[in-house]
Amino acid sequence: MAASSSNDGSRQLARRPLKPWQLRLILNWFPPLLFQRIKVLAISEDFLHVHMRARKSIWNRNLNGTIFGGTISTAADPVFPVMYWQALEHRGLPLQSWLMAANARFLKPGATHLDFHFRLSAEDIDSAAEELQRRGKAVRTHTAQALDRDGQVCAEFELVTYLRLLRAGDKDLSGF
Repeated sequence: MAASSSNDGSRQLARRPLKPWQLRLILNWFPPLLFQRIKVLAISEDFLHVHMRARKSIWNRNLNGTIFGGTISTAADPVFPVMYWQALEHRGLPLQSWLMAANARFLKPGATHLDFHFRLSAEDIDSAAEELQRRGKAVRTHTAQALDRDGQVCAEFELVTYLRLLRAGDKDLSGF
């Protein structure tokens, strides 16, 4: 979709719902993920499930030869806000979303590639949509885990997502 101009001449990107393959492509080329060898492997059609992998490589190894904690945290950072953004955008609710807080617990060194499965339920989306329409904002907390190739939990995250409806006159802040 083309960019539109507002009355003051500033450029504003038009918001739009994306298809899962488009979002996957955008995220896989997003420099903070790309350069840390983090890849989105799958996004469900309803944006309720995302599967990501942080690949162990020379670019993200720490002094112990395991995946750097910053890489593991980077993989967890944008996912829930983006899932809510797209699931609700497809319902016609224009919003801004971002990660408000994160709490990480590193339980075991990431000696192999790490897989992440981020899941929302239809009830999560319904509840957020209802609260957004009632209050104009919502805060949601979810958990995620980083699993090694043997299915062992290497890190656990508590992730707090802030959602806010766009109001008349708001500029879209999304670069997508």
